[in-house]
Amino acid sequence: MTRGAAPTLALERALWSSGRHLVVGMDEVGRGAWAGPLSVGAVVLPTDRRVRGIRDSKLLDEARREQLYGRIVRWCVAWSVGHVTNSECDEWGMAEALRVAARRAIAGLGVEPDRILLDGSVDFVGGGRTTTVVKGDMTCLSIATASVLAKVTRDRMMRAVAASCPDFAFESNKGYPSPVHREALRRLGPTPWHRRSWSFMDDLPGHTRYRPGEPTLFDVG
Repeated sequence: MTRGAAPTLALERALWSSGRHLVVGMDEVGRGAWAGPLSVGAVVLPTDRRVRGIRDSKLLDEARREQLYGRIVRWCVAWSVGHVTNSECDEWGMAEALRVAARRAIAGLGVEPDRILLDGSVDFVGGGRTTTVVKGDMTCLSIATASVLAKVTRDRMMRAVAASCPDFAFESNKGYPSPVHREALRRLGPTPWHRRSWSFMDDLPGHTRYRPGEPTLFDVG
């Protein structure tokens, strides 16, 4: 069920009026997961058409996000999702991983942004053309749209690897900590898709946390 007030195009319209025609909304998903990639969505919205029902991806259930996905990709002028693998997160740390995922997302658009609207208060894009928007995924339509595309894309990736490690229930928890996920880690140790630099590794008997600079063993995709 859709919840919350609808995000608006107020920021985008102000930028369009000032001559910045290619406005990109961006949002990340997967930062707090224990397994799987970090993903950043980027979208350019049209000025003359709308898709109803878009909200911050966290306010939509999985079925509604999947339903919106096809409509959104046909609606956007351009869209992309940039990924950083779990092993790249281990090697670079989360701050650099966010920057790289954002660069990959922007490169995938195939257009050069005039302005970037980024969810949150931290500018991990840089370049002097970014506006950070606190709670932007709830108030700004292009950011909310990016959040849905990033979430659906990453969720599909996690469902695709779930069959190879069924005890972890990645199809439902998407790599985030859950009781089933925690118990499987305790019994079986990490999968090839886990971020081995995270502190949960310290609590697993027989396993040590990855330290940056060590050889990277695993990758996604």
